[in-house]
Amino acid sequence: MLFSRSSFFSFILPLFLVTLLSIARVDVVSTAPTKIGQGYSLISVEESPDGGIVGLLQVKQKNNVYGPDIPYLQLYVKHETENRLRVHITDAQKERWEVPYDLIPREKPAALKKAIAWSRKNQNSVLMASSEYESNELIFAFTTDPFSFAVKRKSDGQTLFNSSSDESDPYSPLVFKDQYLEISTKLPQDASLYGLGENTQPHGIKLYPGDPYTLFTTDVAAINLNTDLYGSHPVYMDLRNVNREAFAHAVLLLNSNGMDVFYAGTSLTYKVIGGVLDFYFFSGPTPLDVVDQYTSFIGRPAPMPYWAFGFHQCRWGYHNLSVVEDVVENYQKAKIPLDVIWNDDDHMDGHKDFTLNPVNYPRPKLLAFLEKIHARGMKYVVIIDPGIGVNNSYGVYQRGLAKDVFIKYQGKPFLGQVWPGAVNFPDYLNPKTVDWWIDEIRRFHELVPVDGLWIDMNEVSNFCNGLCTIPKDKQCPSGTGPGWICCLDCKNLTLTNWDDPPYKINASGIKALPGYKTIAMSAVHYKGILEYNAHSLYGFTETIATHTGLQGLEGKRPFILSRSTYVGSGHYAAHWTGDNKGTWEDLRYSISTVLNFGLFGVPMVGSDICGFYPAPTEELCNRWIEVGAFYPFSRDHANFYSPRQELYQWDSVAKSARNALGMRYKLLPHLYTLSYEAHINGAPIARPLFFSFPTITELYGLSTQFLVGSSIMVSPVLEPNKTEVKILFPPGTWYSLFDMTQVIVSEKPHNRTLDAPLNVINAHLYQNAIIPMQQGGLISKEARMTPFSLVVAFQAGATTGEAKGELFLDDDELPEMKLGNGYSTYIEFYATTGNATVKVWSDVQEGKFALEKGWIIEKITLLGVDTIQGKSFAIEVDGNPISDLSKMEFSETMQNYSMKLGEEGDKRTSVVVEVKGLELPLGKKFTMSWQMGIIS
Repeated sequence: MLFSRSSFFSFILPLFLVTLLSIARVDVVSTAPTKIGQGYSLISVEESPDGGIVGLLQVKQKNNVYGPDIPYLQLYVKHETENRLRVHITDAQKERWEVPYDLIPREKPAALKKAIAWSRKNQNSVLMASSEYESNELIFAFTTDPFSFAVKRKSDGQTLFNSSSDESDPYSPLVFKDQYLEISTKLPQDASLYGLGENTQPHGIKLYPGDPYTLFTTDVAAINLNTDLYGSHPVYMDLRNVNREAFAHAVLLLNSNGMDVFYAGTSLTYKVIGGVLDFYFFSGPTPLDVVDQYTSFIGRPAPMPYWAFGFHQCRWGYHNLSVVEDVVENYQKAKIPLDVIWNDDDHMDGHKDFTLNPVNYPRPKLLAFLEKIHARGMKYVVIIDPGIGVNNSYGVYQRGLAKDVFIKYQGKPFLGQVWPGAVNFPDYLNPKTVDWWIDEIRRFHELVPVDGLWIDMNEVSNFCNGLCTIPKDKQCPSGTGPGWICCLDCKNLTLTNWDDPPYKINASGIKALPGYKTIAMSAVHYKGILEYNAHSLYGFTETIATHTGLQGLEGKRPFILSRSTYVGSGHYAAHWTGDNKGTWEDLRYSISTVLNFGLFGVPMVGSDICGFYPAPTEELCNRWIEVGAFYPFSRDHANFYSPRQELYQWDSVAKSARNALGMRYKLLPHLYTLSYEAHINGAPIARPLFFSFPTITELYGLSTQFLVGSSIMVSPVLEPNKTEVKILFPPGTWYSLFDMTQVIVSEKPHNRTLDAPLNVINAHLYQNAIIPMQQGGLISKEARMTPFSLVVAFQAGATTGEAKGELFLDDDELPEMKLGNGYSTYIEFYATTGNATVKVWSDVQEGKFALEKGWIIEKITLLGVDTIQGKSFAIEVDGNPISDLSKMEFSETMQNYSMKLGEEGDKRTSVVVEVKGLELPLGKKFTMSWQMGIIS
């Protein structure tokens, strides 16, 4: 068997299930009743000083299932914006754990004491059986006994959430205990739900009734289906089609405790093992509106440096620097683009963070290598794990110990085991820890000028269970066996309700205790915060600290890749989908996971191309790079024990890579503009098709195709031994991105089977779009300085039409991605046709930066038009006519298409028109016009 650096134990769960059941104390059969209690009554409600409402809930009938009920709850409701409603429910008498307000900034509910005082004063007042509290767009409606609430959209009257539990419903009314919270919502039968990750969903992007959705950050490999993985994102989007109109909204439960979410098709039930119920409702009504509203709250996606959109190569097992040097040179020889070379922990001294192996990666030679690749424009990224090796000669550990930065158990640093052996875990909730971490990043950067950091194992992963000590009679690890086998002396911790809670979430897919292969739940962070509560925030807090550290080095834009994520992680970092397999199934699963993270506000995401382990077939690697070239984050990464799988290892894969990555590098300005769009309004870079075509229900579950932005559709081959692919085309005109003379036109959604030879990926450009491109290159720095071209796509067969596109340019080393700083330019491109005239023009904001860089438009390609030969042609730049057109070249190529699928007699023709030899400065407004028409 081939093993993973980071998730070996998760690969072999099925093989050792019996053993794990005994270690983890699994409750295989639940004896809890289907319904618990009779809920709560709302006994008082008042308006709060901040314009919300606050109420007091009293339990109707106490029971001890999963512990005693909390007798009084505070209800707080507020319309925070016109499209965001908050519903917050907590203990009315005692403060409970919540996601810290400095991690995700938000308003605090009305003070508890005031709320209880108002409520007690009005306990004898008569409450209506139901009432409403509304804004311009959302309505909060409630019933008093038993208490339930509903959220409605005012504009169309739809009920977005309804927590009532009727006698015939299989779920309980509101349950609120110290370690068990339950609440449900009714759903219409035809609602399509997305989100609730991180997990690998075998049925595609759409949530599947009956599948388990457990949220608890866990080092379990992504090959495990329907299992809680590295991240926790308790948010879902609900898309409905009502009378052929599409309506979307989202629901976030801001809670970091472990939870099971049960989706039954007509209902959704949360079962949470702590914290509070802190719901946020986002009204939509379009999918893009939803992610805009959601990321407005959790934090806009982080700006990424331009080079991050280039291709990345990594492997666990680059044993020495000469291997890395060979990899870089072999990419150059094969003429395959490569921007970033990575090291897993091979560069480290004994797997210890912030160190260099003096033999295999001697610093003078590494610095010379980095100077060489930096001169080319390439970058270097290395891995860091949170576990800090316990070693008296290790400066990082000694400084951390002196500053008291580690998570504690009974007053001592909690001991675990990861790759260095015995480790302590930094407590990133502690400000002292953040300062220490920033300083260690600074020290390491002085040692090795890395360009970004890859933070792994931060769920947090631990090879051992329970309370451990370093053995005195043996070496640990031995240095001969697998590094992932626990060699510490450990004993299980099950004495507290934190380590052995009354309700067992489906942790690791086997109902393991929550402390299994991680930090003990009764360990404590800063100010006594329990690991039980803060566990799923670990990777998020490490990400924030790392972002602060990198940004403080040289004031440059940070690049961070994190395995563990939480709500808001996309504000700081990119993500990859973890340890996958080199199988056709995993290739298919990768699309759904990448699309999900776009919904989660983490648009810079990708999967390990060709699979992390085991060895992929040559055919699979061909098909995977064809897909991976269109991931927002595009990286080949492999396991220590797998054969080498760099893209040049097979001639056929190298050919596919040159083709697919060649197109990616031409599209870099478009990808970078999409990242700007993501940064300002949350729009995913890779999107489901229903984002652009929300009324087409056939697209709601489509997980084998995806969009890049709003207009480029990628339709890969996802099965072996196939040389054609069946593609679902939404209505309209679609131009092949690789051969723009090939056109698909349809008046309604339809399937079309297209040729897909081994080295070909089908990607199509939609009508009404203008895409800025460059000439490509082997490194993004080179590609970025080549002339621009515009591809203008009109609707074929239309007598009138229009198209629009955007381009954002900036100094990508600056921390902020914005206009107004003198180092950025934003351009909107427009095109229209009608009245026998085609016109293309630009509107430029802050053109100075683009002018200083000398960027020009050299070519414009028009799709779906009539001939221009012999027609009037004019150009203006900043309102001034250009009279010398002698350098311009015009060419045209016929496009044949059919408006009606399968009808031989309905053949039509349009033209691809190319205008070359232009020298239009990007930083100046231009207008071009032709006296010509669109074929009808």
